[in-house]
Amino acid sequence: MILAVDTSLGTAVAVVDPDGSSWSEAAAVDPLGHAEVIGDLLVQVLDDTDDAISLVVAGMGPGPFTGLRIGIATSRAFALGRGIPVVPVPSHYAAALTAIESDGVDGPFAVVTDARRREVAITVFDGTDDDGIPKVVAETLLVPQAESDAHLGSIRRLDVASLSAVDLAKVGARAVAAGRELGDSEPLYLRQPDVRVPGVPKRVGS
Repeated sequence: MILAVDTSLGTAVAVVDPDGSSWSEAAAVDPLGHAEVIGDLLVQVLDDTDDAISLVVAGMGPGPFTGLRIGIATSRAFALGRGIPVVPVPSHYAAALTAIESDGVDGPFAVVTDARRREVAITVFDGTDDDGIPKVVAETLLVPQAESDAHLGSIRRLDVASLSAVDLAKVGARAVAAGRELGDSEPLYLRQPDVRVPGVPKRVGS
């Protein structure tokens, strides 16, 4: 079975059978407070399936620095404790699969998520490929909210406020079955944190 974890928007976790059917899922839509809820959500979805998990799919963003780190760290810690692999998947793939397979969206479309600070993250997809994975036709960009419509032009826009961990798991499972890597181990942060490590203090002469 597959455990999927995503904290790019709210917090979403799910356990999915290898064939893609959902076993259990839980989510919190609050874009903050990931650390406070992720443990309880995992307890809800794992239940008696803990020992049956053989793969973890981690949503890699785009998302804020702190939120993404919580989900990815949780995924890696769970996998490390059980000696199972972690598959990184860019989070917009999950939203794209939901749009295509659940909502019947056809043709090119853009997944648009709130990046805060009056900016949005945009990835353009067009259907799925032979492996059943959403096809990216324009990589993720950070765009000012006020300029997003002009940036997209005639491309259909899908504003997404939450992601399906079930669909994240499906994308990860399909990528593994096809021997593909959709993302690397580095998260897709919207921007680096404002906090910086202090530099070396200046020496004060006597």
